[in-house]
Amino acid sequence: MAGRRVVVTGGAGFLGSHLCEALLERGEEVVAIDNLSTGRLGNIEQLFGTDGFTFVRHDVSTYVWVPGPVHAVLHFASPASPKDYLDLPIQTLKVGSLGTHNTLGLAKDKGARYLLASTSEVYGDPQVHPQPETYWGHVNPVGPRGVYDEAKRFAEAMTMAYHRAHGVQVRIARIFNTYGPRLRADDGRVVSTLLVQALRGTPLTCYGDGSQTRSFCYVDDQVAGLLTLLDGDHVGPINIGNPVEHTVAQLAELVCEVTGSSSPVVFEPLPEDDPTQRRPDITLARNLLGWEPKVDLVEGLARTAAWLAASGGA
Repeated sequence: MAGRRVVVTGGAGFLGSHLCEALLERGEEVVAIDNLSTGRLGNIEQLFGTDGFTFVRHDVSTYVWVPGPVHAVLHFASPASPKDYLDLPIQTLKVGSLGTHNTLGLAKDKGARYLLASTSEVYGDPQVHPQPETYWGHVNPVGPRGVYDEAKRFAEAMTMAYHRAHGVQVRIARIFNTYGPRLRADDGRVVSTLLVQALRGTPLTCYGDGSQTRSFCYVDDQVAGLLTLLDGDHVGPINIGNPVEHTVAQLAELVCEVTGSSSPVVFEPLPEDDPTQRRPDITLARNLLGWEPKVDLVEGLARTAAWLAASGGA
């Protein structure tokens, strides 16, 4: 892919901005598209003026066209935190359906490879643990989280339909709980929420009894896995995440450890349909991509806390 031209939707978002940076570093031209509903120009301001980087403010739920050659389309546009997709339910459904359709159409017209950012949320509140790609999931389609879960499940189906019907080269990544610098302090994700609370010296909020589990993947590892998938020959879906599982209560303890905070932990009611456990089976990623994460949670939390403190987010 080096030296080619790549479109990244959601390019001003948390993960999309890191992808834009990594693509430019390896010599590719990047066209970042974002409507800035949850993305921020501050995430990509260091890229403006860089040779080969272009930013377009646009909602991909409407028609998408990019003049000139395009060799790959990476579809990462979507609200991605529970707070965001619960605040923007219809927009979330539209970017997962219409946005996926429009960007697949761009890839088809340009003869480009297509990478879909899917999610562990397609597994819902899983009844199989850890979750392999063969598991079809346990999703409540009419619950509040269904707007994100079903948007991504539809996006996977649409992506495979373009692959089968039109021969588009597609790749599907199921992403698990990514964290790191550029997380918004107010985005409602558990890592950013706990780190900001600890840095401010306010009580740390855990939902339920804190026994629900998550698997947290540092953003540098996530980007490396995604680009390996993009460059390879495997359609997927493939889980890209960290298989080391922690309870939310354990996460709160680690946050206090890395920040030196003495904030107490307070417990709030568990949100509706909140998954009780989440851990990827990354056998396919290891065997087919030769990829696995390298950054452990303590190191990643320390890097993220330092960025939040330096950026004024906390």
